[in-house]
Amino acid sequence: MEGEDVDMVAEENTETELDDMKRRLKEMDDEAAALREMQAKVEKEMGPVQDPAAAATSQANKEEIDSRSVFVGNVDYACTPEEVQQHFQSCGTVNRVTIRTDKYGQPKGYAYVEFLEAEAVQEALLLNETELHGRQLKVTAKRTNVPGMKQFRSRRPNPFMRARGPFMAPYFYPPYGYGKIPRLRMATRYSPYY
Repeated sequence: MEGEDVDMVAEENTETELDDMKRRLKEMDDEAAALREMQAKVEKEMGPVQDPAAAATSQANKEEIDSRSVFVGNVDYACTPEEVQQHFQSCGTVNRVTIRTDKYGQPKGYAYVEFLEAEAVQEALLLNETELHGRQLKVTAKRTNVPGMKQFRSRRPNPFMRARGPFMAPYFYPPYGYGKIPRLRMATRYSPYY
């Protein structure tokens, strides 16, 4: 009789443990579903994560658009996109005119003109050194930016700036005491900032 009680207690314990495990598993599933929902919401707000194949097609698309575009430099600051479009209308159908501006909204003095046909770029290059608003335009074919190909300009060392290394304790004790070193006067150039 005592053996039956032990078996029933063990069965009850395993049933409660099993119910407890099922409850924890359901909580984890609910939490995982909530995380997936949050991830989908973030992806929808920020845009989908690009896979390499999509990035390659977008790069090819950019190259195709750049082959139909020209860079126009020395554009007058008072010039509007409509005036630039009118100036290049003789070359072909203008799809878009972009006049670049700084962070305050002031024009930077150059623009990009995108055409519908690639042949219009050659016609637009003939308009190099023509005048718009009294300024001579510089028209060149637009180049495609290649990521990671930024020109690196190293800083030239200034001969008047001394390099400071980490502090190194002397390996000997000077005979004149700490900080008292006989100094020799050297002929140096006048520097007002020493």
